[in-house]
Amino acid sequence: MNKRALIRRELILGGIAAGLSLPALPAFADDDDVTYTESEITQSAADFFGIATEAAAKAVQRVFRDQGRPDAYIKGDEGSGAFVIGLRYGSGWLIRKKFDPKKIYWRGPSVGFDVGGNASKVFTLIYNLKHEDRLYQRFPGVEGSYYFIAGIGVLYMRSGGVTLAPMRTGVGLRAGVNAQYEEFTEKRDWFPL
Repeated sequence: MNKRALIRRELILGGIAAGLSLPALPAFADDDDVTYTESEITQSAADFFGIATEAAAKAVQRVFRDQGRPDAYIKGDEGSGAFVIGLRYGSGWLIRKKFDPKKIYWRGPSVGFDVGGNASKVFTLIYNLKHEDRLYQRFPGVEGSYYFIAGIGVLYMRSGGVTLAPMRTGVGLRAGVNAQYEEFTEKRDWFPL
């Protein structure tokens, strides 16, 4: 029984024991109805990246340990390049339970001690989304702070109560540390700011 169901049960039982007539309480969806389990995400990430489930599981386990169960994810592709100042562009699909997949885009500049370019597959776990409009904002991050697990780079970005955990794997040569943000939109926009 999840936490919401337990609270509801205790309220009802407490009211009955006290002889109170309680109004009907709203039904709460189980967490399973709106969030993804570790096994669901592991299998989706492994299929998307084209890697062994065991390799994807290592990265997913770390994010689940830090953040818990996501309520959405994005799978897509991106390209980026930098020589002190960099640009990143990507597109993919926003996946949420009980909703049709939705095409989304992201872009953003970076600045720092950073040189090179790369193309990546990106699988982003999303926490506390609740409504897709909360995704359409800027998410700051420091790219040099991410870590690699089984060849997958992971970074956390937070803004407006929403947390993103992009997991990237790809080809290219890019080295350095930079400060950057990514802005998510419903339509492609090539202007990077």
